[in-house]
Amino acid sequence: MADLSRYLSIGDFRQAARKRLPRAIFDFIDGGAEDELTLRDNRQAFERIRVLPRVLNDVSAPRIEGELLGSPVRAPLVVAPMGSCMLAWPQADIAIARAATAHGLPYTLSTMSTTSIERMARAVDGCLWFQLYVLKDQAFNLQLIDRAQAHGYRALVVTVDLQAGGKREKDYRNGISIPLRPSWRLMRDGLTHPAWAWQLLRGGLPTFENVAGYGGMADNGLPIAARVGQSLDDAFDWDKLARMRDRWSGRLLVKGVEHPEDARRLVAMGVDGIWISNHGGRQLDGALATADALPMIAQAVPGVPLIIDSGVRRGVDIFKARALGAAGAAVGRAVLFGAAVAGEAGAHRALHILIDELKLSMKLAGAPALADLNPEWVLR
Repeated sequence: MADLSRYLSIGDFRQAARKRLPRAIFDFIDGGAEDELTLRDNRQAFERIRVLPRVLNDVSAPRIEGELLGSPVRAPLVVAPMGSCMLAWPQADIAIARAATAHGLPYTLSTMSTTSIERMARAVDGCLWFQLYVLKDQAFNLQLIDRAQAHGYRALVVTVDLQAGGKREKDYRNGISIPLRPSWRLMRDGLTHPAWAWQLLRGGLPTFENVAGYGGMADNGLPIAARVGQSLDDAFDWDKLARMRDRWSGRLLVKGVEHPEDARRLVAMGVDGIWISNHGGRQLDGALATADALPMIAQAVPGVPLIIDSGVRRGVDIFKARALGAAGAAVGRAVLFGAAVAGEAGAHRALHILIDELKLSMKLAGAPALADLNPEWVLR
């Protein structure tokens, strides 16, 4: 087992993942759409926020545990949904989910994960959420919802900011397409990263088990990913979401919200939580940074559980998000970098770093408990 104690930050894991993965695969994980304005601003928005520390409080044992959407958590942290993770590490979905469970955190399984709803439920005894990409075939959407419900997933996360795939120019330049087509550039990348290439050959190319059979296709590999990408429901609206609300008996979150008026309307129709997201800067370039959207939505729907993703790289980011009104922060790339370096152990170490940084931030900021935080603890 490699010594992971030398990885001190998510940035350390990112740099190690850059070295271990072929450039095309690293850019696929790390990159954003078009000029990557939103990708960069997601990070910069957290960096623009400053903590206003308090003193002479007993912070000997910072209290960071609590509840998210009816489930107890040991920290206000969620693993965000991610597709195609096995390009970074074999069986990465299960590895990351097990790491999340070990830390007492919810794990969100993506529609486009390489592990099925059923197989994940068998492999992991923890708090599982299911994220739905809305497809044009409404019966298939409902089938996915029913499968998640039947296997004990505690929350349904409906993504509403992906009416079409974003223009990720890095991927085009690197020869990454769906379906993946062999090219000299991709072959050269693989040959110069033999450890990664050997793992991929042993594990095989990604198969998208949740959407097997979509559109009558027998292949559940990369061709079906292309079919799904062409089948995103760009006519999905409030009425269709309401029918999903009626179908799902558990907690319902809507992911991809940045406008306060949308948040108000969602809460009025019975949504249990709002997931503030711009898809990590991977879709609409020029969208508002999530840390800038958070205060507006917190003011619009007070008391409603809010999750924020995109740009979370430090424990202090979680502190800032809580102070501005979020119930929790979600991480995707941050934990996937860890998994890309050392599988489950790397994902575990990445989450450990974030949680330790959060505890240290609370001590240094003079905050005894997360429940004490409010906007007066930060300056924007």
